[in-house]
Amino acid sequence: MARAVVNGKTMVNHQGKPRRVVFLVYDDMNLLDLAGPLQAFVTANRISENQGGASLYETVVASAYGGAVLSSAGLPFDSKPLATLKGVAIDTLIAVGGCKGEEFWACPVLVAWIAQRAASVRRLCSVCTGAFLLAATGQLKGRRAATHWDWVDRLQRLHPEVTVDANALFIQDGAVWTSGGVTAAIDMTLALIEADHGHPIAIQTARQLVMFIKRAGGQSQFSVPLAAQARDDGNFASLHSWISAHLDENLGVAQLASQAGMSLRTFVRVYAAKVGRTPAKMVEAMRMEAACRALESTDLPLKAIALKIGYAEEQNLRRVFLRTFDISPMQYRARFSERVVFSVIPTMPG
Repeated sequence: MARAVVNGKTMVNHQGKPRRVVFLVYDDMNLLDLAGPLQAFVTANRISENQGGASLYETVVASAYGGAVLSSAGLPFDSKPLATLKGVAIDTLIAVGGCKGEEFWACPVLVAWIAQRAASVRRLCSVCTGAFLLAATGQLKGRRAATHWDWVDRLQRLHPEVTVDANALFIQDGAVWTSGGVTAAIDMTLALIEADHGHPIAIQTARQLVMFIKRAGGQSQFSVPLAAQARDDGNFASLHSWISAHLDENLGVAQLASQAGMSLRTFVRVYAAKVGRTPAKMVEAMRMEAACRALESTDLPLKAIALKIGYAEEQNLRRVFLRTFDISPMQYRARFSERVVFSVIPTMPG
């Protein structure tokens, strides 16, 4: 029997007993916000059971009054009423996202129930606009939080007491976890599984979901060029595509200005105004993104990766990588490489 102190209370976890995960749902919620994390937990269960272990999670889908819930995709599914959870221990509580229209309506029944149960759960989580539900209960006050990129400004405006990160896939702030929308919810769930049961189970689960790698929470919801394109309305999309294809070449500002068909002075001024960072910083960010992909999906030595993305010396790549991610390239590979367990873990059907 293991004990842990959560929110000032001693919580007991009986070894071998599955952790109860409750998903809070409501009409017009996003189907994938539920289905993605739910499938990840179920897949982790199957992996554990196939390896002779116990089921890791018990999942419950609950709504204010139970019964059929209609997702925004038009697909109905069954749910249990909150009343059935009275006195039932909950390990992880997850508020899913989605809504009808351009404003999130926080169901008063769910808000009151979350406020009542928050202190007794080990982990409180949200997916996408589910962060609005947690914020309405005061659970995000003074915390950093993530939500879908398209709802960041609205969440920040409605709840100025929350520090909303516009880019992060997911954020853990103490016992509270929040994520961006749709696939980012699976990234968060894999991190929850890893925190509970270790790296191998999380990576095997990712592989079964055909995600191949487990992305870090601090990674952006966008690729570097896509994020830039969203900010500058695509003015430099062609240039960014060209940079991506020529990372191993000299990408000085003069070369970029020439490629963009602009004078050096005009290019530097317009680029910074449109994109929000200098050309040099953009090149560095794109090289780091390419380095991450290579570390995750190949066995190339660091020297070869450095040359491939435009660093003459391995040490230069190592220095910039450490400054950017606060870990070394090899630490990153050890943590996020899809190849860590793939060669020894057989593929299972389904």
